[in-house]
Amino acid sequence: MFKLALRRIHLFLALVAGFFLISLSISGALLIYAKDIQALVNPQYWRVDPSSQQQPLPLSALLNRIQQQSDEKIHLIERSENPDEVWQVRLVNKAYLNLNPYTGEVLLKHNFYDTFYGFVMAWHRWLIFRDDQGNRPMQLWMSIASLLLMIELVIGIILWLKPKHRLKRLKVRWQAKNKVRFHQLHLCLGAFCCIPLVLIAFSGMAFYWQDACKSIIEAVTLDTIVKRPKPPVLVKHASSANNAITIPAQQLDRAYQQAYAALASGQVYRIYMPQKDNEPLALRIKMPEETHGYSWSWADPYSGEQLAHFDASQLSIASQVWHFKYKFHIGDFIAWPVSLLWLFFSLLPCFFVASGLYLYWQRKV
Repeated sequence: MFKLALRRIHLFLALVAGFFLISLSISGALLIYAKDIQALVNPQYWRVDPSSQQQPLPLSALLNRIQQQSDEKIHLIERSENPDEVWQVRLVNKAYLNLNPYTGEVLLKHNFYDTFYGFVMAWHRWLIFRDDQGNRPMQLWMSIASLLLMIELVIGIILWLKPKHRLKRLKVRWQAKNKVRFHQLHLCLGAFCCIPLVLIAFSGMAFYWQDACKSIIEAVTLDTIVKRPKPPVLVKHASSANNAITIPAQQLDRAYQQAYAALASGQVYRIYMPQKDNEPLALRIKMPEETHGYSWSWADPYSGEQLAHFDASQLSIASQVWHFKYKFHIGDFIAWPVSLLWLFFSLLPCFFVASGLYLYWQRKV
């Protein structure tokens, strides 16, 4: 009776979450290579030639070139780790510019979610749907679907462990009938891939249910996740930072250099421009021990002095696990074979739903 009840729950959850899991599966697989795809289709917007210039232009020169081509204020500049890729500029009005860092030329102005990568991300996270107030109600349901996937995997493992000879059943007879072959594939892939799929689903949920997932990580690691400190507040200057170009170029470049020097072993990931006259220039930096940029350094754009820095690579184990969730979720760590493995993992929920429904239909006919 217990096994029968579990099988019915397993089927019911697949029927409830099937559409969402298939959507997450296909969009997640596309997201792994979405940036590469859009660069391959339109290289003139996403690629640059670094051969003519050895170093990107200084920050002040880049800002000057951007202001010549756009009247909007700059919120941040996101650098690329690869020398042949554009940098992205996010404006205060949330529009994006693709920037050649060697010449300062704006190659493309766009809305992030109008790009192929942005579209697939919106599909993956909230099914592209927004209400009239700009809210994303489907984001909750996509997170619930991830939770249901975790439950489905656990139920599947219990169903596999329940009968005898469980290890002998972990094989696929390729010459068998479709019903037998798909059942064995469903069972074997679920057993072998359960742990990475649960972790991938959990890391995806962590983007929405942050507090709950933080609590789970802290409970498992017996440690505390350390929050980033608040940025320093400047004494107000006579010059207004509402337009960063009004800051003297020499001081701005010095502020950038001083902020970077505090964490010089890292790579600058983002440059946040001050929006008020009491806000510092902020650099978000990826340290060598980090998989993603969670370290920070702040400097006074008017005096050029370094104010404070935060090295996230030296934080607690719980903090390191929490910071690893993004790169782990997308499979962007160690080397390119991991991305291929994550592509396989991404498509598994689609296979599980399809094969599970096929097996149910076969039992009914």
